[in-house]
Amino acid sequence: MLGSHAQTIASVMPHFQIRPVLSLLVALCMVALVGCQAATRPERMPRPPLLILVSIDGFRADYFDLGLTPTLATLADEGARVTSLRPSFPSLTFPNHYTLVTGLVPDRHGIVHNTMRDPESSQRFTLANREAVENAFWWNDAQPIWNTARQAGLRSATMFWPGSEAPVRGHHPHYWHTFDAGMTPEARVAQVLAWLDLPADQRPDFTTLYFDSVDHAGHVTGPDSPEAHAQIARIDAALAELVSGLKRRALWDETNLLVLSDHGMAATPRERAIALDDYIPRELFELVARGSIAGLRAAEGREAELETAMSQPIPHIQCWRKEEIPARFRYGSHRRVPPWVCMGDEGWTIFDRAHLTRFGVNPGAHGFDPALDSMAALFVAHGPDFVPGAVLEELDNVDVYPLLARLLRIVPEPHDGDAGRIAPLLRR
Repeated sequence: MLGSHAQTIASVMPHFQIRPVLSLLVALCMVALVGCQAATRPERMPRPPLLILVSIDGFRADYFDLGLTPTLATLADEGARVTSLRPSFPSLTFPNHYTLVTGLVPDRHGIVHNTMRDPESSQRFTLANREAVENAFWWNDAQPIWNTARQAGLRSATMFWPGSEAPVRGHHPHYWHTFDAGMTPEARVAQVLAWLDLPADQRPDFTTLYFDSVDHAGHVTGPDSPEAHAQIARIDAALAELVSGLKRRALWDETNLLVLSDHGMAATPRERAIALDDYIPRELFELVARGSIAGLRAAEGREAELETAMSQPIPHIQCWRKEEIPARFRYGSHRRVPPWVCMGDEGWTIFDRAHLTRFGVNPGAHGFDPALDSMAALFVAHGPDFVPGAVLEELDNVDVYPLLARLLRIVPEPHDGDAGRIAPLLRR
């Protein structure tokens, strides 16, 4: 969940063109798909079908089976679906949204948690810190797909997306909004359609659309609450407006539409909360991040004492030194990962006693082991590039990035995904 902020729009940025000789080299590079970095698109190369990437934050994979989403069901019937899209570790909003548009796991792109401290600069990052969210320092470890698309001569627009509010490596998307939780789903769809009404040479080739209300309801009222179900139905209705708008504009047949989520949601009962200072003296550690995934660092000069204290098991959570985190999580090498990382068992969250006394526990949370069914995310795709009726049982979300690059006909940056895993979904 992102947080409520005032809304602004970035100015339109001009295309960057290169000389004909370089254009020819880039064209050959794109055909070969090896040995070259993404670069400016040759002037005569046809533009790709429109690509719209939709994120329904916190949409657990099995929400699809509730019968509340007729629009998604139709898209899946006529297009392609992945039953379980596996988030990267940790299964949190900002890390996974940046993974989707970079193809890198959080340990490589640097957004390692929703709450971080950079040890080299001592800067802190939280979702509520607008200055940090808009600071490219946090995002510059990776090149998002809208930057690579720009280098290839394409235009991008983000109707909200983590990372798009910062000038990553000097650039925003061509069109973008500062996140505003008060902007309705219907208004977000209307903005996307308005961008598509621009003249062809100004219209975005790649557009993102982000919905947060399903995640918010899952946190505040629980993942299986009537309120969460109501938001699922509302977002499906907003998607119906998007589809209808594309059809009215005669764009539907030339649009690839991906609807996915960043992670699922688990119930977190109030009695399933661990106060770390019930087990470890509070003066020994700084709690860098709380929740289903907690990060700790020793108080100055107390490293050895914390090491001894952490050697004792704590019920319902697992704790690791960063260098000993299980390899399957692909996490622990980035400087922003704190020295100790603790993960709750499914449904168990980690705080300190003061926080629990003051705030209590939300009825729903994510961030747990990505292998859990409750953390599995949504993936539905429709459009001219997809095989109707194609179904995959499981896909890692790092594989979404090479899919986006293929749909945009651009050369991807180095990434952690595997383009071969998405091949069964695509027309040859």
